[in-house]
Amino acid sequence: MYPPPLQSLIEHFESLSEGERRDGLIDLAETVGRHAPKPGEYFDFEQVRKDAECSDTVGIHVRREPDDRMHFAVSLGCGVQTLTKALTTVLCRGLNGATVDEVLNMPEDFIARIIGEELVRIRSRTVYYVLNRMKEATRALQASKYSSRSA
Repeated sequence: MYPPPLQSLIEHFESLSEGERRDGLIDLAETVGRHAPKPGEYFDFEQVRKDAECSDTVGIHVRREPDDRMHFAVSLGCGVQTLTKALTTVLCRGLNGATVDEVLNMPEDFIARIIGEELVRIRSRTVYYVLNRMKEATRALQASKYSSRSA
């Protein structure tokens, strides 16, 4: 149902107490810079914008690898909240190497399984923001692939 790296993260977080889960999310948020685009790195689709759902700009950078697997990088403005940074790390670690179909058909239920129902309730829909942006970028990349084939 989920790509193996994401499934592993889900299982890890589900095994933690609420306090350990929050500490783990803070630790993940601190590593978000590892998932930023590297200098000179090429992407098939890039979009940086600020939406009402987020406190600062979020850039989604996606590349389709020769084996048709997806590679994501994310650039975040300095005002992005800790939980968004943590989920960004989860998504980059969990979805890099996934297929287009795995990304597009990803159910959202895993987010509550990782961060807990309380944080989902407190943060409402904002916890789904980065996943929705990644899906949007993947759809745009997929559409451009088909439109370039018909040209």
